[in-house]
Amino acid sequence: MKNFALQLGTATALAISLLAAPTAQAQIATPQASPKSTVTQRVGLTDVTITYYRPSVKGRAIFGGDKAVVPAGKRWRTGANATTSIKFSDDVTVEGKKVPAGEYGLYTIPNATEWTVVLNKSLKQGADVDGFKDDQDVARFTIKPYKLATKVETFTITFADLTPATANVAMDWETTGAKFKITSDVDSKVLAQIDEKVVKNASPTANDLAGAAVYYYDNNKDMKQALVWIQKANATDPKFWNVNTEAKIRLKMKDYKGAVAAAEQSKKLALAATPANTEYAKMDDELIAEAKKGGK
Repeated sequence: MKNFALQLGTATALAISLLAAPTAQAQIATPQASPKSTVTQRVGLTDVTITYYRPSVKGRAIFGGDKAVVPAGKRWRTGANATTSIKFSDDVTVEGKKVPAGEYGLYTIPNATEWTVVLNKSLKQGADVDGFKDDQDVARFTIKPYKLATKVETFTITFADLTPATANVAMDWETTGAKFKITSDVDSKVLAQIDEKVVKNASPTANDLAGAAVYYYDNNKDMKQALVWIQKANATDPKFWNVNTEAKIRLKMKDYKGAVAAAEQSKKLALAATPANTEYAKMDDELIAEAKKGGK
């Protein structure tokens, strides 16, 4: 009887806990007034990630006086809720300042004619934007704000003006925009790869040879060396796109006759491909015309 009572009590307690569990664990999910956003961009060979919360104007004055959402001359977390963060996978240069790889708080001090941007090691300040220590700054610089052509209701951070090694971080809200430039050290990294995979490699692949040649061509380095590499890449298994690269290198070297010959070979290979690549054939025709014009 005692054992039966014990079992009954255990069963009753279990039943109560099962009934109570959904009530205790249930939570009501509602949208945030300032939703979280993460934007990532590869700049050169470096991944840059910004995480922030996006407040909206909602009829308020955003930048300017004491009653504005972001008072002039006051430090701002550059978003809402938590500290806005910016993360770099490699060392970079931000507006001329060297910044080591890592994740930092992105703070701004907006004024009418100038913004101060601060990258700080603190990522947990939240609304307490004056609570961190200046000696934790990793970079501080000024940028010029500008008037936007159209109103931006919700605060937006984007990557703009991309080049092979740079990008601008654009911050837009209401009628004000501001941006700063990130530069990735691409050249030293690519040259190190070329040195390892091509220069010091007794048997470099055709792809690595062609890649090295293209990089030298695109960045106006030693064209003679670029030609040597692309000729080696084309020696055994010429591809129309690599032969086109050889034509472009020869044209830049003012070897007009050689450029015409390479372009004609590239065109022949492109049209013989399955399917035929008429776009490359067109580029080859244009290159041939330019080379013949230069050779006169």
